[in-house]
Amino acid sequence: MAKPVPLGTKAEVAEVVQLKHTLQFHHPMLPPIYSTPDMIRLMETACFQALLPFHEAGEMNVGTAIHVEHRAATGIGATVKAEGVLESFDGRFYVMRVRAWDEKQEIGRGTVTRAMVHLPRFMARVEGK
Repeated sequence: MAKPVPLGTKAEVAEVVQLKHTLQFHHPMLPPIYSTPDMIRLMETACFQALLPFHEAGEMNVGTAIHVEHRAATGIGATVKAEGVLESFDGRFYVMRVRAWDEKQEIGRGTVTRAMVHLPRFMARVEGK
């Protein structure tokens, strides 16, 4: 069982938008703007980092639900930051309030839900499928 995680626990991560983070990377007819999946990945990374100090031996945290809005476009070269803040915990699931922003504005927000899993048991179930 994971160590207790105080409400408000948070982490922030950042990346500079490159072509590989854009819609155009996936199809040349699409614009070279930061993709929603990449924004979500950055948000999930912030949540993972926030919970990481509370893992017990053999544990890790994994995403179970994502509810976000991508509200503004961001281009190549911009720095995008994402933050995950623990908002609630119900005994198994950690609900994280997330947001992402660039140098000019908020570009996304919502919630990400994560759960602690015992990695050896988790992988045994995955490999048994």
